[in-house]
Amino acid sequence: MGMASANSGWRIRALRPRNFGLRAGALSGAARRELLIRGTAGSATILGVRKGSAPSFARPFGEGPGPQPRREPGHVFWVRVQIDGELPYETRVRQRVREQDLEWMQPADVVACRVDPGDRDRLVLYVPDAGEATRVSIAKVLADGRRADATVLAAAPVAADYSGRDDPVLRLDLELRAWDEPVPWRVRLVQPVPLAAIGLVDLGQHLEVAFFAVDRGESVAVDWAASLGDE
Repeated sequence: MGMASANSGWRIRALRPRNFGLRAGALSGAARRELLIRGTAGSATILGVRKGSAPSFARPFGEGPGPQPRREPGHVFWVRVQIDGELPYETRVRQRVREQDLEWMQPADVVACRVDPGDRDRLVLYVPDAGEATRVSIAKVLADGRRADATVLAAAPVAADYSGRDDPVLRLDLELRAWDEPVPWRVRLVQPVPLAAIGLVDLGQHLEVAFFAVDRGESVAVDWAASLGDE
């Protein structure tokens, strides 16, 4: 997969409307507190984020002067939600967040969430404390994890606002094989991919990964430097 074709594919996807699951406004403080207490616990992988200052509705072409569109505060997060015992799903949520938390809510980050049991698109995202963290940091996995060979089964961009300047965030489906595990297993990761490594995520390519346990990807990280032969 060449960079020109890859970049054009991401830009095409970025232009497509993604209005599923997005509500008109952020939850009120009272609604947020109630959901944090009564909601179902889960985790959410950040797939994309943008400031929520865009107009909450579009003015039709040809409409004359009138009231200006209302602008919504906060940020809009595109997330992949995982709740124990249920299939993961993707949705979008508008939410006000503190600046210090926003640093930990960027594409590929995993945060905690509370989901309304009766409406799965109604949820609250929050940065977990050390006791609630559900995913080991990539740096720790690479430093201390066991090693495995991974075969690429599928790769797809997930950051809707990818512009070609930063490392794209991809969803990777991999099959892992380790010398000390009796059978291979499959995982799904959402991680930034260095631009220099784009050619390594084609179907059938092999990557070097680190892992702590045989799971669905929670403790797996791709070693891009080793896969590129830089180490």
